[in-house]
Amino acid sequence: MMKDIKIIKRNGQKELLDYEKINNVLLWACENINGVSASDIAMNASLQIYNHMTTKEIHKVLVQSAADLISEKNPNYQYAASNLLNFYIRKNVYGVQDNLPKIQEVIEKNTKRKIYDKSLIKKYTSEELDKIDKLIRHKRDYNFSYAGLQQLIDKYLLKDRTTGEVFETPQFMYMLISMALFSDYTKEDRLSKIKSFYNDISLFKISLPTPIMAGVRTPSRQYSSCTLIDVDDTIESIYNSNTAIGYYTSKKAGIGINLRIRSSGDKIRNGEVIHTGVIPFLKMFESTVKSCTQNGIRGGSATTYLPFWHKEIQEVLVLKNNKGTDDNRVRKLDYGIQFSKLFYSRFVKNEDITLFSPADVPDLYESFGVDNEKFDALYEKYEKSRSIDKKVVKARDVMNQFVQERIGTGRMYVMNIDNANEHSAFQDKIYMSNLCTEINLPTKPLQHINDGDNTDSEIALCVLSAINIGELKNLEDLEGIMKNAVQALDFIIESQDYPVEAAKKMLKRRSIGIGITNLAYYLAKNNVNYDDPEALNKVDELMEYIQYYGIKASVELAKEYGPCEWFNRTKYSQGILPIDTYSKEVDKITTRKHVLDWESLREEVKEFGMRNSTITAIMPCESSSVVTNSTNGIEPVRSLITTKKSKQGLLKTVVPELSKLKNKYQLAYDLKDNEGLTKIQSVIQKWIDQGISANHYYDFSRYSDGNLPMSGVAKDILTFYKYGGKQLYYANTNDQKTDDFSEVSTEKSTKNEDTYTVNEQEDCEGGACSV
Repeated sequence: MMKDIKIIKRNGQKELLDYEKINNVLLWACENINGVSASDIAMNASLQIYNHMTTKEIHKVLVQSAADLISEKNPNYQYAASNLLNFYIRKNVYGVQDNLPKIQEVIEKNTKRKIYDKSLIKKYTSEELDKIDKLIRHKRDYNFSYAGLQQLIDKYLLKDRTTGEVFETPQFMYMLISMALFSDYTKEDRLSKIKSFYNDISLFKISLPTPIMAGVRTPSRQYSSCTLIDVDDTIESIYNSNTAIGYYTSKKAGIGINLRIRSSGDKIRNGEVIHTGVIPFLKMFESTVKSCTQNGIRGGSATTYLPFWHKEIQEVLVLKNNKGTDDNRVRKLDYGIQFSKLFYSRFVKNEDITLFSPADVPDLYESFGVDNEKFDALYEKYEKSRSIDKKVVKARDVMNQFVQERIGTGRMYVMNIDNANEHSAFQDKIYMSNLCTEINLPTKPLQHINDGDNTDSEIALCVLSAINIGELKNLEDLEGIMKNAVQALDFIIESQDYPVEAAKKMLKRRSIGIGITNLAYYLAKNNVNYDDPEALNKVDELMEYIQYYGIKASVELAKEYGPCEWFNRTKYSQGILPIDTYSKEVDKITTRKHVLDWESLREEVKEFGMRNSTITAIMPCESSSVVTNSTNGIEPVRSLITTKKSKQGLLKTVVPELSKLKNKYQLAYDLKDNEGLTKIQSVIQKWIDQGISANHYYDFSRYSDGNLPMSGVAKDILTFYKYGGKQLYYANTNDQKTDDFSEVSTEKSTKNEDTYTVNEQEDCEGGACSV
């Protein structure tokens, strides 16, 4: 390092740079961490230190210097960098490294700043707060990796997003979330509930989504990650739904939109007006979801759902590609196309399909997905009708176009509407899914923004969390973890606000979605991979415990508080469990027998009911997986070290236990094909009562001249349908080409590369259903 450099201290005074002080800090940061060197960090930082730097700037340089040294050979620099970042954030927030303030002081200070919900301090006595102080484990701040802590600071710790000033540190955040969720719990053991949940989230056993992490403890009270809005074929419904979309986008929710709108050219008022079709309204919804930045945390996003037989389906399929102009493209929405057995059958047989306007065949729409025989009969009846305007096309032409756009943009989704209804938790029909395709809840079209209990209108909401299965010591631990997750999400339903009246039906259904994250690590440490048939039995066993203990926890809540008001509208109320309705094709790929007492649980469900209509959903976990240093959801990793591109810069994330398990991880683009991954998804789907954000991967280097055959993609879709798959999410490719205009990074990954760069927008970061 250069000598005689003057620095500017926090109080504004100038003094000579004390190299010994820097060395001591670096030695502290590297203490007891294998494979890191304080001198290497110092050398790496020396070139970036110059005269009249502030102490804050120097500290940032030290942090970045350590982070830059993270590599496959030296992964533990992520913890040295994290230690330095912890030091930095504590000094900035509290002015000290240790001896942090009492929680009562933190609450009072941030309540005066209007950062924390003012009701929080009123619900706890000083005596309780003293006891809570003793439960906080600030040393857990040092369990974070560098990427995890930086992600927490950037996205979840409460801060002034104009100045960057942070108002809390991680353990206060976790404890305040626990306190807020259990603040109205009236039993004497409230503090034990808080302690148990705090331990699960601060030890990374339970992963929380953005609306909860960034919202609970604040005056903002909308914590649902997913919002499903059904749009009817009336001008009133269209514009009132657009208002609802705006409300929920501004409250950090990801949006699913079901479009029942008629086709372009249809007559309105006996031909006085010709209908413009769906595209102008899609442009309106696009503008609405992109008009809000959601408090600087993320942009708004939406996925729109349409049936394969809609007359404008071929126009909709090209809306994301770059071949047209802004006038005939709607690139900032995503699209889910709903298929059923009839379509797949005609595709395989190379037969025609017929496209209709929904306004001409309303009963066809209502039977779609609920009863294949009834739908097929009606469909064939309308095909023969001479009084209905229609369009006849080849099923393979539609599939080829769909596949081409799915691969070209990565963002054309599949919804198997019949599978979604057959294997749902509800007697009511499932019409749609959500932004990230894992939610399956009933909806009814919104007619007016003030529609409430006295109307049929229903906006579906779901609150989410995920179990970090990489942290499990044994499967029996899931009983307590699932109990905490179910209770916390159920309490959220009561404590959140509902900006649109039709969404209050959530209070009657009480839908929750608990997923899993860190599956790639779980498989690696169990010495199996995605292509290994033995992995199917491992996943089957895991998911049995998760669903069993989830249902059990909801039954226990029902014993205490009563079942949800609309429990009688679920299949659970009839004693029908997910293990009764899944595709039996899955039984051909798993050999394991059930080990838990499902029949006794079934009787308890019938006797006491459940507090929640749904328990599980497998969502993307892109953001929270970084925080908990786990692999993303159920996805295979793309590289052992991934560099995340975000608005905050570059973050290197390292797979858990890289040095020990380096050769056990199977990379996404090393999969033989998508069959193994699809089978794992199918085994997971067997147990859960909602859906999965299920992805596929395509390595162009495996194909002659780098050309991916469309027939292979179609085969993957058919296989997914065969095994009972409900929704297919991304088609990920590594061809370095894309037609997508949604900031998707497609940088190539190979076996020999040390890192893989991913733009956060690629993994649902644009939408709040990402956990």
